Amino acid sequence: MSIESKFNAEDLADYRAMFAKFDADGNGSIDHKELRDVLIACGEKDVPGYRVREMIEQADLNRDGVIDWLEFLTMLDQLRQGRETGFSTVVSRVGNLNVHEGTSSASADGTTHSYSDEEKVAFVDWINYVLGENAECNKYMPVRDAGLDLFNKCTDGIILMKLINDAVPETIDERAINKKATHPVQIAENLTLMLNSARAIGCNVVNIGPSDIKAATPHLLLGLIWQIIRIGLFARINLTNVPGLARLLEGDETLEDLMALPAEQLLLRWFNYHLAAANHPRRVGNFGHDIKDSENYTILLNQIAPPGSGVDKSALGLSGDPTRAERMLEQADKIGCRKFVRANDVAKGNQKLNLAFVANLFNMFPALEAVEIEVIEETREEKTYRNWMNSLGVEPFVNNLYQDLRDGLVLIQLFDKIRPGIVHWDKVNQPPFSKIGGNMKKLENCNYAVDLAKQTNMSVVGIGGKDIFDGNKTLSLAVVWQMMRAHTLTILNQLAGGQGLIQDKEIIQWVNQTLAAAGKTTKLDSFRDSSISSSLVVIDLVDAIKPQSIQYNLVISNPVSLADKMKNAKYAVSMARKIGATVFALPEDLVEVKQKMVMTVFATIMVVGYTPSN
Repeated sequence: MSIESKFNAEDLADYRAMFAKFDADGNGSIDHKELRDVLIACGEKDVPGYRVREMIEQADLNRDGVIDWLEFLTMLDQLRQGRETGFSTVVSRVGNLNVHEGTSSASADGTTHSYSDEEKVAFVDWINYVLGENAECNKYMPVRDAGLDLFNKCTDGIILMKLINDAVPETIDERAINKKATHPVQIAENLTLMLNSARAIGCNVVNIGPSDIKAATPHLLLGLIWQIIRIGLFARINLTNVPGLARLLEGDETLEDLMALPAEQLLLRWFNYHLAAANHPRRVGNFGHDIKDSENYTILLNQIAPPGSGVDKSALGLSGDPTRAERMLEQADKIGCRKFVRANDVAKGNQKLNLAFVANLFNMFPALEAVEIEVIEETREEKTYRNWMNSLGVEPFVNNLYQDLRDGLVLIQLFDKIRPGIVHWDKVNQPPFSKIGGNMKKLENCNYAVDLAKQTNMSVVGIGGKDIFDGNKTLSLAVVWQMMRAHTLTILNQLAGGQGLIQDKEIIQWVNQTLAAAGKTTKLDSFRDSSISSSLVVIDLVDAIKPQSIQYNLVISNPVSLADKMKNAKYAVSMARKIGATVFALPEDLVEVKQKMVMTVFATIMVVGYTPSN
């Protein structure tokens, strides 16, 4: 399928006009100067040149230094699925701007940034909805959608951490939060904990630091809030929560094939399933143009609403898209689902907000009769690797660890992050991949990824590009684990002067020296050491690096039961993140002493506490 075939004629015409706004000289591509001119027109007069280059690179799939029409459409396709990049954010701002004077670590002082008022209103409503009854959020509630209230109330990290725990429950141990933070140090600790926890659930916060949050930088905060909300909405779209998803199978698909689809595609298929069940002639192929007139929404709501809810089809009798949308939203309100969109957001086809609206409808009322199936669940290891990849900002967003690696592009991007400059991009085949020859191009990428693994001294004996292309789970995991390990060690060895001398043995030695120097009695024999299950060695190491950071009255000194060990592990992981460690491992990994994940825990803590003099 060509990228143009994903859009209808009306959208293509609109996007052509939008492309022309960037392509000032009409040569069919957007270069650095043209993008900078648009940024200036949007009020961003002082964006550094390197940021402009990064925006070009994010959309420049064939690495020729410019963005052509097909690359522009590819970026728009990702944007309408809720996947933002710096360049796509600029595109989304061109039409409707709300300007705010602010600064961030990623831009020059005095830079003017734009943000979407529609998004701000939608996110404020959601935050008030999910946190409104949280006693510890009382002093912030309700957040007002006018002005900068949302951004100002996020500056101590509390609202954001509560939102993370709503999206992925128990990500942050409440005991680790400075809940009455007033001192700058306490606030900084909260923001560090929040950002590392956001990374752990798969948020890309590469260009966001504690100072950006403390400065209440609107465009960065909105981007982070959207990532958190999106992850939470999509986390519930699985067979465990909704076994009836099996009813969306088509043709000779397997359940594994179905669940490998991006959440956006699953939601579209769910939407169309209910339209078909209602014998409605129309179908939806996007969250923009196809829902603007509210007709499909009206049919969907009538299909999923519980009996006696009072939901009706009266919107169909009204003319005018916003008028009909308002009536449709009144029906959604009857079942408690008037979230994320206002009438104008529907009528204008706001892709992001309508995606969120549909995801919430699914989570509240999937209306899929359960099917007795063998549930396919993502393993903890798979989830950890996937979150690690997404936190580094790979494109496209990794929804399924195996299927989304099959074209080799994500792996190649990761190698470029592990060892910058190692990738020769002229050797990489970029999408869109045609039906004829497309698989061969993907296989070539996978072969190149394996070649890069060899160049970085990874063990890939018996592993070929075809294993990645075929989605071989065992062999794909073997490569991905080594990549995550290499990325962690690369950061650590950079601290050691780039000599590449730090490996497992040196990490263990450093841990024990640090513990002994702080007067701790715990020690580490290996990453398989059974004593790790108590998490005491991790807790003591955190306290050794940052004295008096651990509240030992909250620690169970001799945990025997699984429940007690989990309490310690949750506290250990959150406290490690609080002092700056980018821990992706889960508490269960410590309790069960999962050697691979345990290694990353100690290595990331070492990154925080290591100095060459040690």
